[in-house]
Amino acid sequence: MKLLNHTLKYLSITLFVIISVWAAIFYINMLDEVYDSLDDGLDNYKLLIIKKAQEDSTILTRNEFAESNYEIREIPETLALPQKDIHMDTLMYMLNEEDFEPVRMLTSAFRLNNRYYELKVISSMVEEDDLIEDLFYSLIWLYVALITSIIIVNNFLLKKTWKPFYLLLEQLKQFKLGKDPVITPAETEVKEFKELNEAVGLLINRSLEAYNGQKHFIENASHELQTPLAISINKLELLAEKEDQTETNLIAIGQVIQTLERLTKLNKSLLLLSKIENKQFQDNEQVNINSVFKTIIEEFTDFADYKNVSFSFRENGQLLVEMNKNLAEILITNFIKNAIVHNIPNGFVRIIINPSSFTIHNSGSEVPLNQEYIFKRFHKKTNEKNSTGLGLAIVKAIANLYDLSIGYSYENGHQMTVSFK
Repeated sequence: MKLLNHTLKYLSITLFVIISVWAAIFYINMLDEVYDSLDDGLDNYKLLIIKKAQEDSTILTRNEFAESNYEIREIPETLALPQKDIHMDTLMYMLNEEDFEPVRMLTSAFRLNNRYYELKVISSMVEEDDLIEDLFYSLIWLYVALITSIIIVNNFLLKKTWKPFYLLLEQLKQFKLGKDPVITPAETEVKEFKELNEAVGLLINRSLEAYNGQKHFIENASHELQTPLAISINKLELLAEKEDQTETNLIAIGQVIQTLERLTKLNKSLLLLSKIENKQFQDNEQVNINSVFKTIIEEFTDFADYKNVSFSFRENGQLLVEMNKNLAEILITNFIKNAIVHNIPNGFVRIIINPSSFTIHNSGSEVPLNQEYIFKRFHKKTNEKNSTGLGLAIVKAIANLYDLSIGYSYENGHQMTVSFK
């Protein structure tokens, strides 16, 4: 949910509660004012009728409302003396409505010529159900008008106010380390946006400095290690070619060369892993995974024959993905190499490609792998001397870079499934 809509949601709920409470208070106050006004009118009307009765005794015989709004009947003194003015709501049949309608009635008593009379005076009043209905619809229209106004303000005025924020957000989405990014925040007079632009600019500069420093360190360290390793291997090979070497010396030299070669592979793998994690592979393109598999399988055919491992390849569709082609090749190479190296004699490697995933199923040990550790660095499931323990760690780093999902299961062999979004 967008920030503006998020704000609008809470504002709408708040307005609804405030208007509802206000409506209840307004309704109670309005009714109280209506009753007070009606009661004052009835009190005044009562006094006028009593005054008129003093002048014209014929009105004392009006004991039905009929065409008038009052009735008078004689009562005993015992009933008249304790009676006080009573205002109350009641219903009366109205000819024009042909129904009972609410009226406000004043019941009082007065004395005239030593005789006591009960006086009832009525006045029409607003029907409460009609009043509530009118008030309800008025409030609904008020609420709709307020929300509509707020939405218009949100979409036209506040959106313009928030424009620097959205511009900065869009530039941050496009930001990539190593691509010479340029963040140009929009000019704004809002203090908070200015501070946000400054904080983002400072953070980007620090990130770039750290990224470039780490990148240069890795490149320099790799170069500095690679050169002496290559020189050492070359000198040992020259030493082994001399005729005066004993068999024991040759074996020792061979072991040292193997160790240095393994160290060279380890250095290259760590360098590759660091480059992947630092997102130094930026050039993405559409890669046909089917073609990559076919090429790599062909390259590993001799190795598979040497290990006596059979290949099967099934295509259920074309798998096209957007990623760096070199990383795609590294990903698949590590999977296939891992499936062959850790296989058994007369084993198999089965590859199945679907439109959104591929699966590599291989025979191997009959014990399922621990899913918690198989992608950890330097974790080895065998004592293979030439293994660096970084193959699946590199696979995991590539998967994290492109948000791929890797699933492992054991069913008549080890099965890895990579799913692309």
